[in-house]
Amino acid sequence: MITSVLVANRGEIACRVFRTCRELGIRTIAVHSDADEGALHARVADASVRLPGEAPADTYLRGDLIVKAAVAAGADAVHPGYGFLSENADFARAVQDAGLLWIGPPPEAIEAMASKTRAKQLMGIQPLTHVTEADLPVLVKAAAGGGGRGMRVVRRLADLDAELASARAEAASAFGDGEVFVEPYVENGRHVEVQILADTHGTILPLGTRDCSLQRRHQKVVEEAPAPGLPEELRQELSTLAVRAARAVDYVGAGTVEFLVADGRAHFLEMNTRLQVEHPVTEAVSGLDLVAEQIRVAEGHPLDHDPPRARGHAVEARLYAEDPSRDWVPQTGRLHRLSVPEGVRLDTGYTDGDDIGVHYDPMLAKVVAHAPTRAEALRKLASALERTVIHGPVTNRDLLVSSLRQPEFTTARMDTGFYDRHLPELTAPTTDPYAPLAAALADAHTGSRSRFGGWRNVPSQPQVKRYEMAGEEHEVHYRHTRTGLEADGVSVVHADAGLVILEVDGVRRRFEVARYGDQLHVNTTALTALPRFADPAAQHAPGSLLAPMPGTVVRVADGLTVGTPVKAGAPLLWLEAMKMQHKITAPVTGTLSELHAVPGQQVEPGALLAVVTETP
Repeated sequence: MITSVLVANRGEIACRVFRTCRELGIRTIAVHSDADEGALHARVADASVRLPGEAPADTYLRGDLIVKAAVAAGADAVHPGYGFLSENADFARAVQDAGLLWIGPPPEAIEAMASKTRAKQLMGIQPLTHVTEADLPVLVKAAAGGGGRGMRVVRRLADLDAELASARAEAASAFGDGEVFVEPYVENGRHVEVQILADTHGTILPLGTRDCSLQRRHQKVVEEAPAPGLPEELRQELSTLAVRAARAVDYVGAGTVEFLVADGRAHFLEMNTRLQVEHPVTEAVSGLDLVAEQIRVAEGHPLDHDPPRARGHAVEARLYAEDPSRDWVPQTGRLHRLSVPEGVRLDTGYTDGDDIGVHYDPMLAKVVAHAPTRAEALRKLASALERTVIHGPVTNRDLLVSSLRQPEFTTARMDTGFYDRHLPELTAPTTDPYAPLAAALADAHTGSRSRFGGWRNVPSQPQVKRYEMAGEEHEVHYRHTRTGLEADGVSVVHADAGLVILEVDGVRRRFEVARYGDQLHVNTTALTALPRFADPAAQHAPGSLLAPMPGTVVRVADGLTVGTPVKAGAPLLWLEAMKMQHKITAPVTGTLSELHAVPGQQVEPGALLAVVTETP
């Protein structure tokens, strides 16, 4: 009987495992890096152990340190979560060698499936060893790990070597294993997966399908269960193949078998020998707690139920601190407030006041809606996200709302190319045109009341405020009068530092306003207060490449020096932040006139990396 569990992970998944452990009466132990010393998962655990350092390679990827932490803290068992060491057979063996129970599949099963190349060979599929023009497009893929890291689509043979090198570097950083392989790229397929659960007594249950086709950078954004619109024959085939894959390696515990479905055919992708990020949608429609099932299986109990029938429909959206309109650039900073309406499930590793750093994945939370039908679940989730209060860095919340209401998605005609086709329309600004005025009126009441004392019996001069909203500047005019504040065309019913009520065409609208320095949040719209006059020191020469995020320079293009001719769009250097590599390209065709970036250099947002002087 397990009495104490250490979770060898961080953030949202650690918090989620702890929740089930508490319900089962199991003591919880966290590990944390120095960057995560005050993180939520470290705070909510019954005990926590420090892993010295900040980078994943020094902390959460150090299996030896985690095993020592488990032994020191008196744990009976280790749950790996997902990512990091969750699919590392050597780590699983080290846990068992230390006399601890491993809440996961046998190391031999992990070993057989953790390498995607070996997994495909088990299923009778061989990777490409020599790529020709006839094979294009192809997909470069990390042999270990997941989450879209170490994956590149290659459409030109000339790009293959560079993309292989980039994928190897990213995979090594994320998983400690730089092995990659190449396979044919299936265009316009749906990403469909089957959740399986197996015990030590030979029972393997398929727990239904999930559709995870909405992806960015090969990483899932929206997932749902069951996968909509699949013919029953194909659904049965997917379940049969999933059970076959699990039985081939004597699988035990929770796992997922992933496929691409195109032209009515299922193409095996891989088996993930761990719990998936999207497991809550399966829990919602099956009524099972998959973490509780993992613990029961690890304790040796047999599965005592048949595969449950899906009850209704569930949809999950991953809330990321990133800007989809700027090539998904991750965002950092203080999360001042995160509040999701009741009626949906929230899995998160953050609370109000937590900092979002550069070392880990930018996912803030998962929001899950369950309803009797797919249409109702989509409506419920879109509405909840629309009313979610997020004060802090830019997020993908508006993109999620737009995606859930996009006709191709609502009619279940989506595929993995969804964002390639629809991103511009889905990232069009959806801000409230009255938000700048509400911000200005709230600003007018911020601070001492004496600012508004001593009214004179003469008209005041109009006040002017400037804000940046969705990348555009907005100028607001209002006037102080003896009876309060006045704005052209809008009746000001009420205005104070936290609440503004405007009457527009006879309809009263409420605006809740929060301010954190120069950042303002008006309902769900974010604004930045601008100085009255632009700062000349903030200007940069044309062709300047500025760091879009804090991160580390991991690579500079081969042979790139001052004086090198470059073409617009050519990759010049790569930054790594939040476990992803981001390509910095030449803004114009010309000559590299300045280069300030070197591999290993830490940079802050806005740092000048290079300058390209445009060819006349």
